[in-house]
Amino acid sequence: MNKTVDKSYKELDLARFFGMLLDHKWFIILVTLVFALMGAAYAMLSTPIYRGDALVQVELRSTVNPLGEISIGSRGEEGESSTAAELQILQSRMVLGKVVDRMGLDIEVIPKALPIIGNYLHRREITRPTFATGGIDISSSLPDAMKGGLRIPSILEPNSVVWGGERLELAHLEVSERFLGTPLIVKTEQDGRYSLWLDEQVPRSIGEGVVGELTRFLEGDIQLLINNLQAPPGAEFSLFKHTRVSAIRNLRNRLDVFEVGGSGATRSGMLRLTLTGPDREEVRKSLDAVAETFLEQNIQRQSAEIDESLAFLEEQTPVIRAQLREAEDSLNEYRANQHSVDLTSEARAAIDQFVAIDSQLNELAFKEAELVQRYTVNHPAYQSLLRQKRHLESERVALSDRVDDLPREQQEVVRRTRKVEASQSIYVNLLNRMQELQIERAGTIGNVRIIDDAVVGTNPIEPRKSRIVMLSTLFGGTLAAGLVLIRGLLNRGIELPEQLEEAFLPVYATVAYSNEQKKLVRRVKHRRDRRSRDVFNQILAESEPTDMAVESLRSLRTNLHFAMLESHDNRLMITSPSPNIGKSFITANLAAVCGQAGQRVLMVDADMRKGQLHHAFGERSGVGLSDLLSGHAKLDEVIRQSSISGLDYISRGHAPPNPSEILMSEAFSRFCHKVSECYDLVIFDTPPVLAVTDAAVIGAQCGTTLMVVRFQVNPLREVQLAVRRLETAGVTVKGTILNAIERKAISRYSYSYGYSYS
Repeated sequence: MNKTVDKSYKELDLARFFGMLLDHKWFIILVTLVFALMGAAYAMLSTPIYRGDALVQVELRSTVNPLGEISIGSRGEEGESSTAAELQILQSRMVLGKVVDRMGLDIEVIPKALPIIGNYLHRREITRPTFATGGIDISSSLPDAMKGGLRIPSILEPNSVVWGGERLELAHLEVSERFLGTPLIVKTEQDGRYSLWLDEQVPRSIGEGVVGELTRFLEGDIQLLINNLQAPPGAEFSLFKHTRVSAIRNLRNRLDVFEVGGSGATRSGMLRLTLTGPDREEVRKSLDAVAETFLEQNIQRQSAEIDESLAFLEEQTPVIRAQLREAEDSLNEYRANQHSVDLTSEARAAIDQFVAIDSQLNELAFKEAELVQRYTVNHPAYQSLLRQKRHLESERVALSDRVDDLPREQQEVVRRTRKVEASQSIYVNLLNRMQELQIERAGTIGNVRIIDDAVVGTNPIEPRKSRIVMLSTLFGGTLAAGLVLIRGLLNRGIELPEQLEEAFLPVYATVAYSNEQKKLVRRVKHRRDRRSRDVFNQILAESEPTDMAVESLRSLRTNLHFAMLESHDNRLMITSPSPNIGKSFITANLAAVCGQAGQRVLMVDADMRKGQLHHAFGERSGVGLSDLLSGHAKLDEVIRQSSISGLDYISRGHAPPNPSEILMSEAFSRFCHKVSECYDLVIFDTPPVLAVTDAAVIGAQCGTTLMVVRFQVNPLREVQLAVRRLETAGVTVKGTILNAIERKAISRYSYSYGYSYS
């Protein structure tokens, strides 16, 4: 049984939440629509970001060492490390710094724009309207000392805003180190002139210049050349000269490089370069500059080894030439002194062998000078060269021993001739090698190729308008629904009659909210009141007898007849836990329907502080209950007849200083007994229970007490507290009246039958 009850409550809660959403559907739709419009506006006004891409190939590097051996890297580790190294080089300061210098990316020109929509105006080329061509000139009213030294606030200069079609083209901007990153304001003047302002804590003018001329400011700390300035006088542009490091960092943040193709250990060597930015043309040019700079540095890097070899050979050429001259002079001098010496065939053979060995040794010496810059001594290529060198040296030693067996004159001629021919052979080889290296350097193409030039998409990658609108709409709907549900959870006002009945408070009637009653309400404010309040100036049961609220009160009249059978008197007190619950409305209309049924009914406004039942009959309070109880009036003087047959009423009277004490007097008891004898039903309208103690005093004189509870206003705990306070005073609450029930989805499961019948 308990499980069934719990399940029904759970289903009821889910239905309640669903009903909340249905009841506030227009609020949810409105909030969702507002957020959708905000998302659409943001997507439209946001600066679009474009992306360009290019493709370069890093080919497998082939290396030719000085010994003529070709080393080709595999597609394994060497190819992988080469591609990874090229990735790092491509994003290095060496490459990106050259791009920054080449494209002038360290210089930024920002036109002064209108808030929020300024960038949109520039992108759409929306020109300056005619009403914005004028300005407010207050310079004439400024003291001479302030002119030129104090910048007029931009809010007084409508022309300072730059519109679509207005631009500044900068040819040259150079600033000293202390002005790097400092904004410089260019303000358009008449006749192709401009003024330059330094935007510090207090903006100040630092001079004027002419478009098309290089102008120096602050003794050359700032050099500025503007090629083109198309803007009306007063338009402002901000110039920034950023540090080279910050410009490189900004470019690197916009650049993305990754390898495409290949899988596993196989490297494709294809690098995809992507660059983002708000200017499509700048993105294309910058990306092309990155690829071209990368290609140029790769070629320079490939020819660096050749340049080093050429530098070494050019350094050795004068030395070898000097040695050749010295050897030739020495040989000629010896022959002249010895009056010519003929060489035998053996001597000639020895000379040729010496020349060959010395040429090879000198060539190995050049190669060793190149290898020592690239390899260690333990490298196989280096060890091979050393073995060849040792072998040639041993042959030269053996050949020297053979020459020593020749005559002395033959030996000397052999040595000097060998030196000449060896030096000549080395010198010729040296020149040939230099020519070969120069040809090789001219033909160097590197191992990088540009496969695809930069292409920028026509559609921006950001903002994604459809996604932004969709997410903002979803967020708006979720937020609105969440607010409705949270408000419903926090508002624990009574919504179902079952909530009162579970607290052992019988519900005698559920009164529907009446739109017609709302038309009868007007706001009044007395001089002694701080705030105005709502009062009704007509009885709904008289003006709209077929209204659903009146029908509910007729059913209350029937239920009340049986409830009062057990009572010892015919007096009924109607009260409420708190103000503005509709207690007086229930009292007046219940009295009216009882009078219309043929009963003689007296309605007493027992709220001597703020009673307002007299307004329902279009009269003033005048003499009433307070005057009767205080002895200033008689009973027949305070009873008033209404336009409704069988219904009389007593107003609250003049507001007394001590209502509770008057109600506790013997006069009030006598009054109650006397009117009970004269009428079939006496209904007392009392102040709220939790506000004052009047209801507890009046309830002690009434056999039946009903408490009015307002739909979604009074929490159950508040109603229970009011009931306990009355019970403490000896007053038993017979039941409750659930008032102002609105036709909502949240409550259709309980009492929609009344509406359906209507």
